[in-house]
Amino acid sequence: MTVIEAIHSEHGAAFGERDGRTIVEHFGRPERAHRAVRNGVGLIEMAYGVVVVEGDDRLEYVDNVVSNRVPAEDGRGCYALVLDPQGGVEIELYVYNAGERLLLFTPPSEAEPLVEDWSEKVFIQDVDIRLATDDYAIFGIHGPTATEKVASVLNGAASPDERYSFVRGTMGDEGVTVIRTDALTGEESYEVICAADAAEDVYDILETQGLNAAPFGYRTFESLALEAGSPLFETELEGTLPNVLGLRNALDWEKGCYVGQEVVSRVENRGQPSRKLVGLTLEGAASDGEDDEDGAPAVPDAEAAVFDGDATVGEVTRAGESPLLEAVIALAVVDYGLESEDLTVRVGGEEVSATVTELPFVDGSDRSDRLPEYQ
Repeated sequence: MTVIEAIHSEHGAAFGERDGRTIVEHFGRPERAHRAVRNGVGLIEMAYGVVVVEGDDRLEYVDNVVSNRVPAEDGRGCYALVLDPQGGVEIELYVYNAGERLLLFTPPSEAEPLVEDWSEKVFIQDVDIRLATDDYAIFGIHGPTATEKVASVLNGAASPDERYSFVRGTMGDEGVTVIRTDALTGEESYEVICAADAAEDVYDILETQGLNAAPFGYRTFESLALEAGSPLFETELEGTLPNVLGLRNALDWEKGCYVGQEVVSRVENRGQPSRKLVGLTLEGAASDGEDDEDGAPAVPDAEAAVFDGDATVGEVTRAGESPLLEAVIALAVVDYGLESEDLTVRVGGEEVSATVTELPFVDGSDRSDRLPEYQ
């Protein structure tokens, strides 16, 4: 469940589910909220699983498991992956060094299995790993005026200016931690963490005090992230080799051995993966050659085939109608050596023209740290 479900209900929220957790889908007219975020600032309750790692050997233990270097300095963090032996992504996580503890944010359904798995592998090391999802509320602030928004309500600290860094302060009478995030929506973005019992007060401050922030839900978050070219866990990352996604921000090439590193390094050393992530803009996408009943163009399903002539060269990972571009856009994994920019995608049994489009689709106030980057 959300931490402040009653508050969201008062705002007229429509609820849904992501990764086994109840979330806000939208507050009505998600395309209007989309534009509000692009033009100003928006507020969303984020859905994470939270894991706390403590003990003298916490840094060494986590660093040995994940794909990125865990910062040794309080107030710093990183984006990292847990890989399987074939190099595929098992879990994505944000790791933050909070002094005597590490705070890990994971996809909601992955936190408890991670705690169980890692706890079973602790032997003589001084490490304590526990689930803490219910202890915290986490709110996202996104938009070109997000920095001004945070500054208008944060007391005792300045807004953090480096990605994956954080500061501690207060909002009203409540203690908070504010993180500068990786801009998955393509806009300046922060996350505000507070104790679960302070969530209602902190949310009210973020929404109504200082610069007002427009509440939005995950349907808008996902459309913003699509425009920004950000691959997400459930649709692009899970099970995929990070080289294919150009996800270099999650990898430290100088690190010692971790599970899956041999495969990732081998692909890196040969110069290119076999496949890559691209953006596609579809022309006149429609089901059975006609628009849907509500007049909106049809959108290809995940795994819809991508063709270059008669040859299948990839598949769509996710797609949607861009409120800003008023066009159907998609992310797709295609053959790395593909040279043609004029492709087709199967939509509702029809072949629809698609053009390879440079990411991001929309330039916002910041660039997603997950934009594909290849050698």
